[in-house]
Amino acid sequence: MAVCVGESVPDFKLPVTQNKMVLLSALRGYPVVLYFYPKDDTPGCTVEAQEFRDSYEDFKAAGCVVLGVSRDSISSHEKFCSKYNLPFPLVSDTEAELCQMFDVIRTKMMYGRETQGIERSTFLIDRNGVLHKEWRKVKAEGHAEQVLFAVQELNKASA
Repeated sequence: MAVCVGESVPDFKLPVTQNKMVLLSALRGYPVVLYFYPKDDTPGCTVEAQEFRDSYEDFKAAGCVVLGVSRDSISSHEKFCSKYNLPFPLVSDTEAELCQMFDVIRTKMMYGRETQGIERSTFLIDRNGVLHKEWRKVKAEGHAEQVLFAVQELNKASA
């Protein structure tokens, strides 16, 4: 059953870049952005990652944790982070645990074949671990700015 807006997000522990693990419960007290993307180093995913990178200082100033999520390996994530100087961790969800929790796996057509892949989606979790907002079927360009605005509005509402 997927997490819905207004519900507590179940705790999870998954590997991230920089030889670390992320534990959602350890991030209580901070807004958390989880942005799901299909694949490292592909055109749309690169645009999205670069926009989050370029806005990262603003997310940090808002006290927000940004985490990119795909089913790629840590090794792939490390190369992607290095190539584009991504300052935030990428979660390796190889078993699709988070993908299922947030219901982002969709049937897609690639080169005339049906395949299961991540639908570009973003989720904003509030300081108490409750899903505050979601964006589905995201267009990469300009998306980080929308998310940053929502984080800033969340901060104003909880001030």
